[in-house]
Amino acid sequence: MDNTLDFYIQKDLDTINDSKLLPQILDEVLEITQMGFVCIARMSETQWITSLIKKNIELNIPRGLCLPLSQTICSEVKLSRKPVFIDDLENNPDFSNHSLVVDYGCKSYAALPLYKNNETFFGTLVLMDTSPKTFNRYKMKTTLQKSIFQISSYLEMKDTIYQLNRELSEERRLAELRDTFIAILGHDLRNPVATTRMISDILIHQKLPEAVTNQLKLIKSSSYRMQELIDTILDLAKGHIADGIRLNLVRNKNHLINSLSQVISEAKAIDPSRTFKTTIEIDKSFPCDVDRLGQLLSNLLSNAIKHGNRKDPILIYTGIKFNSFIISVTNTGPRISENVSKNLFKPYYKENSIKNAQGLGLGLYIVSEIAKAHQGTVEVNSNDIQTTFSFKMSIKKLLSKSYSFTKTNTNILEKKMAKV
Repeated sequence: MDNTLDFYIQKDLDTINDSKLLPQILDEVLEITQMGFVCIARMSETQWITSLIKKNIELNIPRGLCLPLSQTICSEVKLSRKPVFIDDLENNPDFSNHSLVVDYGCKSYAALPLYKNNETFFGTLVLMDTSPKTFNRYKMKTTLQKSIFQISSYLEMKDTIYQLNRELSEERRLAELRDTFIAILGHDLRNPVATTRMISDILIHQKLPEAVTNQLKLIKSSSYRMQELIDTILDLAKGHIADGIRLNLVRNKNHLINSLSQVISEAKAIDPSRTFKTTIEIDKSFPCDVDRLGQLLSNLLSNAIKHGNRKDPILIYTGIKFNSFIISVTNTGPRISENVSKNLFKPYYKENSIKNAQGLGLGLYIVSEIAKAHQGTVEVNSNDIQTTFSFKMSIKKLLSKSYSFTKTNTNILEKKMAKV
C-alpha cells in the first residue's frame, strides 16, 4: 500500500477502535444472530485487517490481524459486493483447508459488505463460529440491515467530522498567515508614512507658492490619518477588533466637522477628476469617536470611488435627523445583488471583480465594527441606478449610556492641524 492509503486505513481503524457506540452494536449482532464471533474488518486493495472484535467463544483471531486479501473469503465480498454465507467450512471442499479452519478452528462463516457515504466500499461485517450453522440467508441479511446501516452511518459521520476538522485547521492556518501578513504590512508602513510627514513638514517652511504649501499641509494632515489606519490594521492583526473596537469619545461638533471635511478633502485630492456633492448638517455636539467616524467615512468614500461611475457625482451626507447621526455615501453604478449584500461586511470578503483584486476585503468590515462600537448600524441599499451605504447611530441612546469622554483635551486632530 502507498503511504496515503496507509494513513487513511489507520485513521479508519483508530475511528472504529476508539468508538463507544460500535461495541454496543456488535453485542446486539451477537445476540440477534446467536453467532460466537463478530468483527468489523477494514479492507484495502490488497489487505484484510481486523479491527473491533466481540466474541462469546474461544476463537483466537486477534484485533489488528492483517492478511493478504487474496487469502481471505472476504475477497469474494469485495468483488461481488454481495454477502457470503458458508454453513460448514470444514466439510466444504473449497474451504476445508483454509487457514480459518486449520489455524483457528472456524466452522461457520458469514460476511456482509460495509460502505461509507452509501457508496464507498469500506470492508466487511464478519461473523464466525466454532460450530456449523444453517444460515437463513434472507433472514440474516434482513436482520442485520439495521446494524449495518448504523455502522455505515457512524463511519460516515466520523469522516464528516474529520473533514470539517481538517478544513477548520486549514482556515486557522490561513488566518494566522493572514494576520502575520497584516502585522508585517502595518509595521513596515510606519516608516514611509513618518518619512512623508517629515518631508512635508520641512517643505511647508520653505518659501513656496501658497497652492503648493496648501497641498503639503494636506499631505501632512493625511499622514496622521494614515498612521491611525495603520494602527487599526495592527489592532486587527492582534485580534483587538474581534473583541470590539475601543472608542475615544469626545463631544465637539467642530472637531467632528473638521475631521469629516478632512476625509472628504483627501478623497478629492486622491481623485481630482471625480465630482463630490457634500452636505454637512451637524448643529450640535454629541459623544463619538471622531477619528473612527472619519475612518468610517473614508472607507465608504474609497468604496464609492472604486465602484461608482466616474461620470456621475458621489453624494455625501453627514448630519443629524430625528436624534440620529447619519453618514451616507451614494454612487451610481451596477446594482449589488442581495446575495453579495449579505456578505459585504464580513472580514476578507471580496466580490470577484478586477477592481477588488488588490484589496484585502477589510474596509467595509471595519465600517461595520465602528458602527457596532457606536451602537449604530450600517446598511446598503442598491438598485439599478445607484447604491447607498448608510451609517446611523442614535444620539439619544448614546447619551443615555454612562460613557466617559472629554471635550477638547482629546481633540487630537485639531492639535495636529494647529502644528501645521
